[in-house]
Parts: sequence; C-alpha cells; structure tokens
Amino acid sequence: MSYKIIIIGGSAGSFQVVNQILSKLPREFKIPIILVLHRLKHVRHGFVEALSQKSSVPVIEPEDKTIIKPGNVYLAPANYHLFIELNGRFALSTGEPVNHSRPAIDLSFQTAAYCFREKVAGVILSGANKDGAEGLKVIKRMGGLTIVQDPKEALIPVMPQAAIDKTGQVDHIFSSNGIINFLCTL
Repeated sequence: MSYKIIIIGGSAGSFQVVNQILSKLPREFKIPIILVLHRLKHVRHGFVEALSQKSSVPVIEPEDKTIIKPGNVYLAPANYHLFIELNGRFALSTGEPVNHSRPAIDLSFQTAAYCFREKVAGVILSGANKDGAEGLKVIKRMGGLTIVQDPKEALIPVMPQAAIDKTGQVDHIFSSNGIINFLCTL
C-alpha cells in the first residue's frame, strides 16, 4: 500500500518520540507528515526550530491554505485547529477547543481520513487525555492504517490506551523504536 500522508498526534510525553522519528527519517522520505501536538497556546516560537535541529526533512508550520507537498513535515500551529481540505490544502481555525485542546488531534485525523481514505496512516503517541481516539477510529473506518504507541512504554499512557479502547482494532501497537522502523519502511 502506498500512503499519501502520515498524521501523528501526541500530547504530554510525545515530544521526545517525535524528535526520534524525525531524526531517523531519511532525507529522501517523500510522504508528507502532519504533526498535531498539544502545546502551550501562548508559546509561538521555538518549537519548529527544536524539531528542525534533528530532522533531515524540512519542518514547516503551515499557514491557512498552505498546499501539502511531499517531503515536508507540517506542525499544527499553536492554538489553531488544523484541517485538511479535499484540495490538498490546510485550513486553520480558532474554533472552540475539542477535548480541551486546540489544535485537536481528532479534527485533524478526521479530515485526513475523509481526504485520503485508505492512503492515510495515523499514529497516536503519549498523552494525558483522550484526544485522537475518535479521529483514529475514523481513519480505521475509512480504510487507513492505525498505529498506537505501546501504552506500557508511553510516558503518559492515557492517550494511546484510549485510542486502543475506542478503535477496538488498531493495526499496530509499537514501541517508539517500532514506530520509527515501521514509518521508515513506508
């Protein structure tokens, strides 16, 4: 199966895993990666720079209507919901928080599923709430690939465990190294 997009959601405890993933991606990795990470809404600078230090693939914080292009990593901006439109562009919103979060992982995952169907791979990492569980369920229902960080390994297991419980049939439960190795084979 050739995937058109990888979308990764995480919260507390996920930054280190995301850094590990980005540091292991080969420079020629072409599948766009979308990162939807909970972070402090008033901290607008430094996150992209921190992720870019380890990544051989460009890390970009998209603006409204940015076109999704191969070979890039896109980080959802702080305090904005990140939607994916059918025309392959991002849409940003300051709508109400979902699961106490903006950006909400669920919203990004759901729109990715509707746009890319079986060509999307969704990954849930460590976190302290249930955001992402419903979105991963939609990815699965639309035929996409679902991956969850092993709750036993996650710094905070609530988010990956909620995704397992809600989905009922996650395709893969991997350690962080397992996630990295698997993504590098896509």
